[in-house]
Amino acid sequence: MLRTTGILIATVALAGCQTAGESGSTEVAQAILVNAAGANVGTARLHQMGDQLTVNVALQGMPAGTRATHLHMVGDCSSEGFTSAGGHLNPEGHQHGSLNPQGQHLGDLPNATIGADGTGTVSATLPGMSATLLTQMFDADGTAVVVHESPDDYRTDPTGAAGGRIACGAFRRS
Repeated sequence: MLRTTGILIATVALAGCQTAGESGSTEVAQAILVNAAGANVGTARLHQMGDQLTVNVALQGMPAGTRATHLHMVGDCSSEGFTSAGGHLNPEGHQHGSLNPQGQHLGDLPNATIGADGTGTVSATLPGMSATLLTQMFDADGTAVVVHESPDDYRTDPTGAAGGRIACGAFRRS
């Protein structure tokens, strides 16, 4: 009986170790954000943990204030005003904003609060299963992270009244 109990305890302990090891997140993509002058103003990292994807954006050298942050449907930041990034990532055809009863786009992220020192962060867990989300984000033309000049009002379709684009970065697989 004592030997069986010992085997059971060892089995439970090993199962616990395996679960703990699998609980960490893995970086699946990264974007370097640049402003209109081409200066590096931040990074965005996409992490997967189980069936969830989380976006973490760290900004620096930005104008102080509240800034809308969105995922855009094309991973291209090459044009003036970053218009080559297209509209918000919206594979399901919803309206914009977490406060919009018709919303929200997959690309709708929280606003970033940029301090007087020019830094700020945004983190969000994307709604949906990671396998589906990765397919939607890494289609033929990819996905970009865009920071706007104004805050997102979380309801005005299609852009949240966020104003012009002041920073952009295209996600690349890690």
